[in-house]
Amino acid sequence: MEEKTYACFLGCVIPNRYPGIELSTVKMLRELGVESVDMPGAGCCPAPGVFGSFDLKTWLALAARNICIAEELGCDIMTMCNGCYGSLQEADHLLKGDPLLKDKVNEILAPEMEYKGTINVKHQVEIFTDDIGIERIKEAITMPLDGLRVGVHYGCHFLKPSAVRGHGKAERPGMVDALVEVTGAKSVEYKDKMMCCGFGGGVRTRDIEVALDITKEKITNMLDAGVDCTVNPCASCHLQFDRGQVEIEHIFGDRFNLPVLYYSQLLGLAMGHDPRELGMHKQNIPTDPVLDKVEGLK
Repeated sequence: MEEKTYACFLGCVIPNRYPGIELSTVKMLRELGVESVDMPGAGCCPAPGVFGSFDLKTWLALAARNICIAEELGCDIMTMCNGCYGSLQEADHLLKGDPLLKDKVNEILAPEMEYKGTINVKHQVEIFTDDIGIERIKEAITMPLDGLRVGVHYGCHFLKPSAVRGHGKAERPGMVDALVEVTGAKSVEYKDKMMCCGFGGGVRTRDIEVALDITKEKITNMLDAGVDCTVNPCASCHLQFDRGQVEIEHIFGDRFNLPVLYYSQLLGLAMGHDPRELGMHKQNIPTDPVLDKVEGLK
């Protein structure tokens, strides 16, 4: 595999709430031959959907500013949040396809920066899948997670709009399932697997009870299918499932305690790392049941 270095875009949720996502992702990628560098001065992505719907030009300018930082570093961007990926990837797509829009955005950025369109935006799932590959990951597994049943949650912005993302049909994806199963765990099908976690579209900000009711339904469906944990590739979805369970108990009185793992944390376990090295002890919902399930993890 050709050595690759990515500009690591953290977004807002990861440094403020879940540094274990950055830690585990950077660590696992490095062990598999992919390096990353920080993006000094990077700001919010900004959040896709709501912001862009109200003010397209400002949203594009803020996203383009982040892309410019990566251009100056000479690296493609790596994202670890579906929202950040959706915002930056779609902004890059729009600006590369519309010279007039690109000129308008560059007028806003001038004279400090200029968007050139020389780099690409990639999600960590794409890096694990396309740059590294399933076979290379398989070779790195030292502690297969045999017997672990996983409810995979994709999230919305990684897949949609499908014409822009380019991952095929959004209704029946397989990328994350394949990455989970190479660890030895089983990806379990469950009702409404492709449903939103409840975080997106400004729902969590506008009406927390509605957002958590969606989360509650999704967790119930996973548990009904007999999963031991849920695994996601998105910092925002991770927050909604992890912190959301604490909020669900407070608001609705329902207690679930379903362990929530980011994909690189699951992979780190399968590659023989201590859970504390992966930031798993810093989450709201204890992940001990996962460790208890797989012999030798503790």
